[in-house]
Amino acid sequence: MSSPTVELLLEAGREELRAVGPHTLTIRTVAKRAGVSSATAYTYLASKNRLYAELFWRFLVEDGAGAPAGADPLERVRSVTRHLSQRLASAPELAAAVTPALLGTDPEVEELRLRIGGELVRRFRAAVGAADPALVEALGLAFSGALLQAGMGLMTYTEMGERLDAVVAVIMRGNT
Repeated sequence: MSSPTVELLLEAGREELRAVGPHTLTIRTVAKRAGVSSATAYTYLASKNRLYAELFWRFLVEDGAGAPAGADPLERVRSVTRHLSQRLASAPELAAAVTPALLGTDPEVEELRLRIGGELVRRFRAAVGAADPALVEALGLAFSGALLQAGMGLMTYTEMGERLDAVVAVIMRGNT
């Protein structure tokens, strides 16, 4: 999904989300900020969930995160979870918006949900190397669960990274 209009809408969506938060933002207010008609905006962004998922996907891939850092797999996995948690803490409005968007059943989000999950798997695979696929899945599930808890307000995104350190250590026990 890329065109000059899409890019304009996504930038306006980013700005609107920062300005008013996920509960007040509407596709109409994004369209207005972008200087396009609501009908045009709805052509590209059928829902707020689609907007939030698209913004989050781009947030991940624009990250430019290099190879995980650390001498062993445990350190490398921790570098991934800490880095992602710090990024989320730097964009709390996006983090708060994307959690319910990814949990929903909006068909407009399905493809992005898969891409986002694939990106997380890629990062965990890079951290652990040629490991058992169940190990990578366990790491992804732990991260997703922590993301959900932070999205529910049970911890901050900064705390999420700290708390994942212990969880990752348990999961990685015997794999380092």
